[in-house]
Amino acid sequence: MRRPHHVSSREIERKFLIKRLPREILQSRHVRIAQGYLVNEPGGRHVRLRKKGNTTSLTFKVGRAIAREEREIRLSPKQFATLWPATTGRRLHKTRYEIPWKKLKIEIDIYHGRNHGLMVAEVEFPNQTSRRRFKPPRWFGREVTGEKRYSNVRLARE
Repeated sequence: MRRPHHVSSREIERKFLIKRLPREILQSRHVRIAQGYLVNEPGGRHVRLRKKGNTTSLTFKVGRAIAREEREIRLSPKQFATLWPATTGRRLHKTRYEIPWKKLKIEIDIYHGRNHGLMVAEVEFPNQTSRRRFKPPRWFGREVTGEKRYSNVRLARE
């Protein structure tokens, strides 16, 4: 029997609205993402199903905002299909673009469906120092790190 692939990490990130899309997006890698939530508890504990391209996974997150614990387990397409119906009413769809930026990676999510038109950039950092020193590019808009309105859990329900 194959052991499940899993990843455990702590996220250190900042999130921004986007004023305008950068030219670099035209050459950047991108992937369609469908995600739904099985569990969403107060205090920032939730369990998410995600299909990113052809990869399917289940992710458990604890905590909020700047730094939180995250554990991800790869699922087979059959396991994903079995669990997906339980996310009805708590789903979102987006296209994610990845843009290299000064030794970091900017992920731009362009939302579809009921969140159509929303564009958010997330930057993940190796440590708190690089997080604090980050100077956003001019095409970034207002910072929304920690604002519940822009959390994927909230966007999946609205």
